[in-house]
Amino acid sequence: MEHRTPDTGDQPPRFVQLHRVDDGALAGEAAAGLMQPCAQVPPKFFYDALGSRLFDAITELPEYYPTRTEAAVCSEHAAAITSAALRCTGAAPVLVDLGAGNCAKAARLFELLRPRRYVAVDISADYLRQALEALQREHPQMELVGVGMDFAQRLQLGADIVGRGPALVFYPGSSIGNFAPDDARRLLREARALCNGGALLIGVDLVKERDVLEAAYDDELGVTAAFNLNLLKHLNRLLGADFDVRQWQHVAFFDDVASRVEMHLQARQDLVVAWPDQRRAFACGERIHTENSYKWTTGGFAALLREAGFGELRHWSDDRHWFAVFVASG
Repeated sequence: MEHRTPDTGDQPPRFVQLHRVDDGALAGEAAAGLMQPCAQVPPKFFYDALGSRLFDAITELPEYYPTRTEAAVCSEHAAAITSAALRCTGAAPVLVDLGAGNCAKAARLFELLRPRRYVAVDISADYLRQALEALQREHPQMELVGVGMDFAQRLQLGADIVGRGPALVFYPGSSIGNFAPDDARRLLREARALCNGGALLIGVDLVKERDVLEAAYDDELGVTAAFNLNLLKHLNRLLGADFDVRQWQHVAFFDDVASRVEMHLQARQDLVVAWPDQRRAFACGERIHTENSYKWTTGGFAALLREAGFGELRHWSDDRHWFAVFVASG
């Protein structure tokens, strides 16, 4: 279903909800995860309205290096990155932003890429709507399209949204790390199809020292802990559950064998959580697994891109080799 907002300029942003959120299906998915022998909840449940804002706050923390490191790489190598992307897409491409959030990262590319259309895709449609309405006031002549969808399930957009020519698919912030390697390969294949002969511009967090990685997911101020714990409040609303946030603590650590940072919520005591027709006992120290964030080497991620069908690859990194930005021809 499509919605239009009141006029904010020469042309207001267009919003498309590709599939309406089914609270019953979401509740069923969350409940099934909680009832697994090792309880788990997909990270998409972080992103209610408060969760989206808490994540924005995380990106400003001194411990959270990915956002500023990626921005520094893009700034230092802006000309080369833009040239590599436009060589694949041609001038004035359609820019498709996956996991757009507040749209700030993509907006910084507008002057360089001069996209003819900006397509912002995010699971949090209400948050996206606010961001696009503000962005349209700054760029009244640009065609802006907001798409509410869960592309973790499947990434597919019609020609009425993306157009029929080459596109530049933008996936910043190392969000690809939330996908296990097989799932990441599947998503990258779908992103390549979306490029339609254009290119992918993607940020990738690299393997580095354990203390740097763990601090980024367990900051001194406790913002990441609040982000993780807020998931329980989201589940209370969605399931009608009775999680008591005070009975849980945030846990984050790097698993060097799997090459991923894991986030969990750990019970501080023996407890029981109930929701209509179900209940789950948790022993003291038992955990709910809420997120993985895989870390890559540049060679390993280049191999993954090639397995997904991408052609020519280029990448840029910072001096410490903490983060890489890839352009891959589709």
